[in-house]
Amino acid sequence: MTKLRNASLAVAAVFLSSAAFTAPVLAEAKNVVLVHGALVDGSGWRKVYDILTKDGYNVSIVQQPLTGLDQDVAATKRVLAQQTGDTVLVGHSYGGTVITAAGDDPKVKALVYVAALQPEKGETTGGLIGTMPSPSNDIKPTDDGFLFLDSAKFAADFGADLPKDEAEFMARSQMPVAVTAFQATVPTAAWHGRPSYGIVAKEDKALSPELQRFMYKRSGANVTEIDGSHALYISQAEAVAKVIEKAAKAAK
Repeated sequence: MTKLRNASLAVAAVFLSSAAFTAPVLAEAKNVVLVHGALVDGSGWRKVYDILTKDGYNVSIVQQPLTGLDQDVAATKRVLAQQTGDTVLVGHSYGGTVITAAGDDPKVKALVYVAALQPEKGETTGGLIGTMPSPSNDIKPTDDGFLFLDSAKFAADFGADLPKDEAEFMARSQMPVAVTAFQATVPTAAWHGRPSYGIVAKEDKALSPELQRFMYKRSGANVTEIDGSHALYISQAEAVAKVIEKAAKAAK
């Protein structure tokens, strides 16, 4: 009887040990999807990407074509479809309009707006900007319906706190955005159904800081103000990554 009892205890110990070893671990949202704004591409997120991946996050970057809001939303949803589990969706500048329209995906648990547009359903990017015009006005249309920022004024308007050579390269490698993207009506405002976080770039010359504050207040966003230009996602990458991680930790 004693031998049988000892054998049963040994089997139970092995079973419990195995069960403990294979038990799933619940954690915070570990996926982050980054969406760039107009005139630039996803490479500007590199510093934020490096910080987040070092801290254990699975980071993906959308390279939307900037040819129209529908196409940019589709590109974002294409990347969201590759994620497994809870995701934080982040947008800079016009990318805020994109994540507002694309963020209704059930995987998206939080939205982070980095010096970004945060429109209401039925608004347009251009119309929203027009309510509180940007401090600078150096964006010009091309004959075929795209927008460029005067390369001679790019540094002052977009990235005054960037190294001179970096701002110059960005000015010369612009991705023009279609005028129709700014005219398109936003079909849905995903921030109504999930928490949002807004970063105000206090020295922004490309998107009015007051407009940023208005939009974030309207949505009830958790707001962080940072000294930086419109390009603070590059110049202040650590501070921006900190807000993204805050959103991820709160999403668990």
